[in-house]
Amino acid sequence: MKTKRKLPLFAMIFVLAGTMFSLTTGLSADEVTTKAVPTWETAGDSGDTAWMITAAVLVLFMTIPGLSLFYGGLVRSKNYLSILVQCFAITCLMSFLWIAYGYGWSAEGGGKYFGDFSNRVFLNGYSSANMSGPADTIPESVWIVFQMTFAIITPALMVGAFAERMKFSAVLIFSAIWFTLSYIPIWHMAWGGGLFHGGESGNWLMGKGQSVLDLAGGTVVHINAGIAGLVACIMVGKRKGFPGAQMKPHAAGLTVVGASMLWVGWFGFNAGSAFTAGTDAGNAMLVTQIATAMAALAWMVCEWTKSGGKPTAVGLATGAVAGLVAITPASGNVGPVGAILIGIASAVICFWCSTTLKQKMGYDDSLDVFGVHCIGGIVGCVLTGVCCYEWIGGSGGAMDEQTPLMGTQVWIQLKSALFTLAWSAIAAFVALKIAGAITKGIRSSDESQEQGLDLTDHGESGYSS
Repeated sequence: MKTKRKLPLFAMIFVLAGTMFSLTTGLSADEVTTKAVPTWETAGDSGDTAWMITAAVLVLFMTIPGLSLFYGGLVRSKNYLSILVQCFAITCLMSFLWIAYGYGWSAEGGGKYFGDFSNRVFLNGYSSANMSGPADTIPESVWIVFQMTFAIITPALMVGAFAERMKFSAVLIFSAIWFTLSYIPIWHMAWGGGLFHGGESGNWLMGKGQSVLDLAGGTVVHINAGIAGLVACIMVGKRKGFPGAQMKPHAAGLTVVGASMLWVGWFGFNAGSAFTAGTDAGNAMLVTQIATAMAALAWMVCEWTKSGGKPTAVGLATGAVAGLVAITPASGNVGPVGAILIGIASAVICFWCSTTLKQKMGYDDSLDVFGVHCIGGIVGCVLTGVCCYEWIGGSGGAMDEQTPLMGTQVWIQLKSALFTLAWSAIAAFVALKIAGAITKGIRSSDESQEQGLDLTDHGESGYSS
């Protein structure tokens, strides 16, 4: 009974307030209602918009919780929470930096290396009615968030390379500087019409009409983050006690769960990069599934056939991630046969790099960021130039008026990969030096590593005592 009496009273107060407002502003009651509820211009394609909203959510899901659990299960229990906190904090930090200047500096316009610095800084000039994306069929707000999720996961990938031994403050500072020096320019070069696209006149890296094929981030995300991770793990030094049996994953089950989440989220990563809910998205989804499954099987076979080897849960999960990485640049231009080849090749090559090469070189890439993401990104980038042609079921080559010969397209792909390796490595070195100067050393103390970063960095434990 009380509710029934309050509702009419609330309505009367609302009407009275509206009437008083209209008297003071000279507006009618109808106009007050119209002004109180803003109506934004609607345009674009509702199907594309719905799909891109879903894709953005899926890519965010890849970092929190997917990547967090995948990495968290691979470290020792005393550092489990630190991995989750680093991924979560990077998610928040990159969200801010993308809005502050990342989106504007990455976008089209500007020069070969950066976008227009005056464009959309702190979303200057943004309107909810703006349409954006390559097809201009989705609201700019959706486009901003979708690309933001890529900016989030890329530096988060690097966490696995120096896991269990870098100060939390150094992780954040390094991530922010590297994002500025490497992620933004590589994004612009590959996706913003920059250096990786020769255009009508060509440039010093790409010839006239030459254009790299990278649908969802072989260069921008995986090679970029993977080589930076290698530089970081070398500069920060090996974990205390490395190598040794004590470095084994504490919860392989969590790693499998995290990899499963990554697999699901990756459909937003690749199929979402088609930007429309059409045939291109459907093909990207198909080849992503095929390559991932083939890579997981191939990695399992590699483990199984190795002397005294057994198929492990971590190996199966890692193989799936290697396939996901490698198909990322190719998913817009290859068919099922190409996906099978890319999946198998990525597993075999990444397996060798994450085991034999890593042991020979002696670097402590804690969770094989270089071996899986950088190497897998290179494999996918180069094989895109092979598998994109119609004779192997691809779309027919580069999206130019004249399709280049296979050797030419492979060289285009390789040049973009090599340039990304050099640029990102230098940017990572500079970023780590700056971070070290600010934090008085990027490496956690031996005592912190003994006790675990969960307690020393965050004063908490990932598990109850």
